[in-house]
Amino acid sequence: MSTTFSSYNARTGEVLGTLTASTAADIDAAANAAAAAFPLWQASSGAQRATLLRALAAGLEAGREALVALADQETALGPVRLNGELDRTAFQLRRFADIAERGVPFEYVDDPAVAGAPPAGHPAMQRWSVPLGPVAMYAASNFPFAFSVLGGDTASALAAGCPVVIKGHPGHPQLTRQTWELIQQVLAAQKLPAGLVGLVQGASNEVGVQLVRHPAMAAAAFTGSTRGGAALAAEAAARPRPIPFFGELGSINPVIALPAELQAKGAELATTLAGSIALGCGQFCTNPGVVVLLDVDAEARGINDAFVQQLAQALAGQNPHAMLTQGMRSNFEKGIAHWGEAGASFVMHEVAAAGQPPRPVLAQVGAEAFIAKAALREEVFGPSSLVVRAASVAQALQVLQAVGGSLTVTVWGAQTESSDAQALVRGAMAIAGRVLFAGVPTGVAVTAAQQHGGPWPSSTRPESTSVGDAALARFLRPVSLQDAPAWLVARQGRPL
Repeated sequence: MSTTFSSYNARTGEVLGTLTASTAADIDAAANAAAAAFPLWQASSGAQRATLLRALAAGLEAGREALVALADQETALGPVRLNGELDRTAFQLRRFADIAERGVPFEYVDDPAVAGAPPAGHPAMQRWSVPLGPVAMYAASNFPFAFSVLGGDTASALAAGCPVVIKGHPGHPQLTRQTWELIQQVLAAQKLPAGLVGLVQGASNEVGVQLVRHPAMAAAAFTGSTRGGAALAAEAAARPRPIPFFGELGSINPVIALPAELQAKGAELATTLAGSIALGCGQFCTNPGVVVLLDVDAEARGINDAFVQQLAQALAGQNPHAMLTQGMRSNFEKGIAHWGEAGASFVMHEVAAAGQPPRPVLAQVGAEAFIAKAALREEVFGPSSLVVRAASVAQALQVLQAVGGSLTVTVWGAQTESSDAQALVRGAMAIAGRVLFAGVPTGVAVTAAQQHGGPWPSSTRPESTSVGDAALARFLRPVSLQDAPAWLVARQGRPL
């Protein structure tokens, strides 16, 4: 592994600083420190966990000015977006504090004994939840606060009673370090072990691989590319003691627009969709990468043709900022080129001037080609979308099946029940973790009913979510206590 790596200005490519990469010994020390902190933290009360999480939220807000300025240098996401993201991150921390304080991590099922022979009779049983243990958390590049050091994975793991070792993202390493130092100050003030939240860093993939292989790690949480997540998931499964790997990976988030809906408000929807495609320079896991239009007859084709032009016009007015890294910019351009090589035609493909951010790209292709060619179904991370023209509802459903797993599917025009609406909603629910019927998929609310995860390749665990209250459940496992002594029953799920 390289001993150093650099922080870069995302707009200019200028080197902002050089950092020391974590060595194998550093990774071992961080993992072992987390393991040493686990007995104390798994036995902590909901109030103790809430106190820590609220202090971390307050510390984040207190350091806002310096943290946002540094994040803007390393990501080019802009202070308005970054301040909003910091607010969301503090909100998440406080929400999981409330969840812990309410006792949700300690909820249990009491199943009193029933006299008689089985199967009707059974012994007294209680079903408890216990934390898994130290969690390896892999930070994302595109959300330097909300899905990074103090993001939802860290918040939910701590609320569940699990220590965390963070693998910082090399796209914002100085911000990562500064945020972690803030955490250490809070831990020290509360007289908690420093190893409760550890950090390893480096540009080499080997840092992340060594962390997930470490025997002290009991679970891993990841947000990033399908390729990177699949590699780490394989490592987690290949360990002598395999561990659960909760990966949120790639997604192309189809938007299905029915002709009647486009006829009624096509221009409005085109403006909304264009903003979603270009938001954050298209660097969202919920970016609407595919738009499915139904050419069911000549009238519908005319409506759809008009919408494509409206969308192109709306996109032309968007001005994306610089991408997070030069590598992402290169991959975006390669992905767009693959569309052309696979037979897509470009509705708009303006080449940006040298040194300038990318321009939005819109292409379209027939459903048969989309279904047949895998290159058209790969996520293109950036301000772009591919229009897929389907001849019928049945073919639109084939398009969804070809997409496979997706974080989201949006269906515009299903407000009135019909056999077609039922079929499209059923098809959307079959592949997505979240189905929208209004608006656009960018923007993931932190709520009780949220589901941010779907079938492969959108995530490795379709039954879990990385956003929302239910994220807590990833880091807990059930234990049944049978004929437990009275003193243990009396604890009612509270940790020992």
